[in-house]
Amino acid sequence: MGQQRRDALEVAFGEATHSDEEEFMFRPPEITPQVEETYTDRRKFTWKGVLAHLGPAFLVSIGYLDPGNWATDIEGGSKFGYKLLWVLILANFMALLLQVLAARMGIVTRSHLAELCRDEYPRGATYALWIMAELAIIATDLTEVLGTAIGINLLFGLPLMVGVVVTALDTFLLLSAQNQGMRRVEQVIFMFLAVISFCFVLELFMSHPSVSGVLGGIFVPRIDSSSLYVATGIVGATVMPHNFYLHSALVIERVPDRSRETLQSECRYNLIDTTIALNAALFINCAILIIAAANFWTRGIEVTTLSKAYHLLENTGFKIGKVEIAPLLFGIALIASGQSSTLCGTLAGQYVMEGFLDLRAPPVIRRLVTRLFAIVPALIVISIMGDTGTYQLLIFCQVVLSLQLPFAIVPMIRFTNSSRRMSEFKNPKSVSLLAWTAAGIAVCLNIAFAIHTMGQGIQSNNIVLRVMSMVCGGPLFVILMIFLGWIALRAETGGPAPVYRVEDENEFVSEGGFELDSLGSPMGSLPTPSPLPPSLPNPNPEHPELDDAIDLLESAKSRTPQLQTSR
Repeated sequence: MGQQRRDALEVAFGEATHSDEEEFMFRPPEITPQVEETYTDRRKFTWKGVLAHLGPAFLVSIGYLDPGNWATDIEGGSKFGYKLLWVLILANFMALLLQVLAARMGIVTRSHLAELCRDEYPRGATYALWIMAELAIIATDLTEVLGTAIGINLLFGLPLMVGVVVTALDTFLLLSAQNQGMRRVEQVIFMFLAVISFCFVLELFMSHPSVSGVLGGIFVPRIDSSSLYVATGIVGATVMPHNFYLHSALVIERVPDRSRETLQSECRYNLIDTTIALNAALFINCAILIIAAANFWTRGIEVTTLSKAYHLLENTGFKIGKVEIAPLLFGIALIASGQSSTLCGTLAGQYVMEGFLDLRAPPVIRRLVTRLFAIVPALIVISIMGDTGTYQLLIFCQVVLSLQLPFAIVPMIRFTNSSRRMSEFKNPKSVSLLAWTAAGIAVCLNIAFAIHTMGQGIQSNNIVLRVMSMVCGGPLFVILMIFLGWIALRAETGGPAPVYRVEDENEFVSEGGFELDSLGSPMGSLPTPSPLPPSLPNPNPEHPELDDAIDLLESAKSRTPQLQTSR
């Protein structure tokens, strides 16, 4: 009868063992959580996981295809042929390394670049960094407005002024895609990227470039004093500062848990995503330069405006009926580039404002304000300087981006080198050396590009360009360089961002002073079990044989002051 009571107790309440000499121990039956397999599977590297993680870097890659890149690629190809292809590849490698670090920083710290800057620097420095980041985003948006307006002008014959106003209407179209989730935004970007790629693949076949010239431009680095300025512009247009804010923010929400293995796999997936996306952007940039070399350089024609490139492509001879195919594809790709870039610029602007100021603005307000700051200067320049002023405005935007680039790269590398921020995920010494080398090259070339361009502007006959160049090239430039030195040499003071590590699949993950098991359930903060109530109801009236089990449990309770639980 005693054994039957024990069996009934085990069925009703779990396994229990006791004796008159032993302390009563209550052990609930072990249940294997069904989510453990899912948790383990998340750590495994699979090609299905690669496909699932494609997206953030493709949004970032559109920033490497904006009209400013087009202008420098076309100028380089028309002036120097295929000779500067290796510069594009070098710039892409530097951008790839820095974008991987930006994604890694977001994955590990759970904070994007703007948030980390706010945490690290004093309020005054944070506001200064925010203003510079906003100016860079406005400059980027301005190039996208001009590119789209030029494309509309070339395809439909509308004046540039009308094209600029039309670009304001895309705000609501792009916001409707954003309201449907980030995946829908990624799908829109994939569509634009596919259109651009398709157009330039056809353009390449129509251009009949020299294979030996292309291979020589890739594998035989050559540069001289005449091509140094254009090469500097190519690097400056390729590495975009707002992309680091955007990339570090996009990857945060994709991290499923905070285990060491998961963080490692997420970093690996994002490395693949970034490599594929930026190499796709590299292909398009190389295609633009090759098309310019094959169509313009071989005929001794230097092209410095997008409009001139469009009209010169009308002589390629490829027609469907009476329609020239080459310029049509060029115009379509230009509009697609401007529209896709403007969406990514808006996303970057939202993260910059939220991160630096801890201020959330509705996307529609943010978009309208940013676009207003881009449209007004464009309308003023076009009304004063005409169509020729658009190219000079594009170049000035590249100068603004060049001056802001160091203030995004230097903090990012410092954060990814920090043990307090990244723990075991900080940059190895070799990666740190490569990152600082890439940053040094990019920063020096951008500063040289800015100084050269501002020097030309000061000597210009245009009063507006002269005044803007004197402002940027005088005291403001000196102040920016002093501020950059302070950021680079300042001792780290910000609090560490949490990094979680799993010692074993059955061990714990440390977070904020209490422990989580590997599935995320709290361990160290469990309350002490309460004594059993004076009486327990019959769990099932249809089985009276359990009454004896309940009596046995109450008897054990009277002999044991407090039940002890074991895990």
